[in-house]
Amino acid sequence: MPNGPLSLPARLYLLAWDTARREVADPARLPPLVRAGALAELARRGLLTDDDGIVTPLDPDSRTGDAVLDGLLELVAESCPHPWRTWVTLRARHTLDAVREQMVAEGFLRAEKRRFLGVFPSVDHVLAGVARVEALRERARGILDGSGPVEDVSELDAAVVALAASAGLRTLLPGRDRAPYERRIAELTGRGGAATPALRGIVRELSTAVTASVPAPSLTTGG
Repeated sequence: MPNGPLSLPARLYLLAWDTARREVADPARLPPLVRAGALAELARRGLLTDDDGIVTPLDPDSRTGDAVLDGLLELVAESCPHPWRTWVTLRARHTLDAVREQMVAEGFLRAEKRRFLGVFPSVDHVLAGVARVEALRERARGILDGSGPVEDVSELDAAVVALAASAGLRTLLPGRDRAPYERRIAELTGRGGAATPALRGIVRELSTAVTASVPAPSLTTGG
């Protein structure tokens, strides 16, 4: 995808932005999705491994140089052991906040200070790198819609699209209807963990966990 150095969680965060409305399209879906992306990125780099379903740091002292990934790696190393599904939601907001600040530093977002009710200081985050985000989204849609061999898709791109589709991101699936794409999503999920059988299982587990974490639609009654 464009913007080569962007990590998997950063790409997922940017994919959630509606560039027309200049706002995050699915804020409730974003914390577990971004956390799953960070877990997958660390597993891809060999820094998190699977020990009978438990997320395990290969070396607790390892660092990537990426503040988002290193923060999560440190959190996992210092916490009680948990399975992948637990880590998708456990304190996931911390990872989301770290990614957002990273995107401010890299010029994708602009932080604007304001006062809530004219009194309380707060910060609004405004999308600045619109063209880059649109290019990222169109590339992701092309991969999801593509009829070509999944082997032609890079492992990183495949993981991004598989996780985003599992979350039902409105920016990727405008109607949130996954049914026409189920086979493609399954192929991309496998491709996203193509490096090793263990990684393939991790990506599948994370995709399932993201799907399970999606908030149920609110029900309204007429009257």
